[in-house]
Amino acid sequence: MAAAIWTGAIAFGLINIPVKLVSAVRSHDLSFRMLHRGKTEKDLSPIAFSRTSKKTGKEVPWKEIVKGYEYEKERFVVLTEEDFEKAALATTKNFEIREFTPEQQVDPRYFEKPYYLIPQKGGEKAYALLREAMRKTGTLGIGTITMRQKQYLASIKPVGESIVLDLMRFADEVLDENEYRFPEGKEFHPKELMMAEQLIENLKEDFNPERYEDEYKANLEKIIAAKMKGKSIDLVEAAEPEMTGVIDLMEKLEQSLKTAKKGGGGESGGGKSVAKRAKKKKSAA
Repeated sequence: MAAAIWTGAIAFGLINIPVKLVSAVRSHDLSFRMLHRGKTEKDLSPIAFSRTSKKTGKEVPWKEIVKGYEYEKERFVVLTEEDFEKAALATTKNFEIREFTPEQQVDPRYFEKPYYLIPQKGGEKAYALLREAMRKTGTLGIGTITMRQKQYLASIKPVGESIVLDLMRFADEVLDENEYRFPEGKEFHPKELMMAEQLIENLKEDFNPERYEDEYKANLEKIIAAKMKGKSIDLVEAAEPEMTGVIDLMEKLEQSLKTAKKGGGGESGGGKSVAKRAKKKKSAA
């Protein structure tokens, strides 16, 4: 089992549920090292990065390195480990639920990273009670949590038999959409909207993440495997997407719908799965 990242309690009214926090996701990224290529392909040596002073150019030992906040150009305030601990001690050691909010009201831009909350000994009954109460009411528990010298906005929700804690962004970390310019919903014809809705219905499926894979990572693994054998590998380059202009939008919608109905490959690929969905929906009807 993964090591606990944080140990504390969920504060629910006057109830404290002892829990520990573990990661709910894992990275599958390939790890690479920076190397110095010598005169031959086999003459490779790893690159080491040193901590050097910009002023002297000399390497600085860890014991002489401190953390500083730059409040003006080249002017710093130094913070010690005691300062960070003091700031953390001034915040609650629990995840205190301040409010329960309907899940559909929370903008997905606020969510950052999920963790499992695992009940500690003696907290199993209260844990299950809170989980089922949130499930019945369709709500998220919102509060704050301090870990790794930082405080986060966070939410908890039931997922299967578990309670998942999502680290969230504070309001001032999420950019307002007014910072950018987006098109209004007046540029298209009502018939185009109707056809787009029909195309979406033909492609609608229950979410199944196992249908998708990291094709880029798989391609890298193929290249690595070939290089380990001293060989090269040719991969078929993906075609550049043809951008849909304003004039041919209706034509592209009609072609897309025909592809879904006839089971043709279509420009976007995956036509067989589209056809299967359309056929399944027609049979159900």
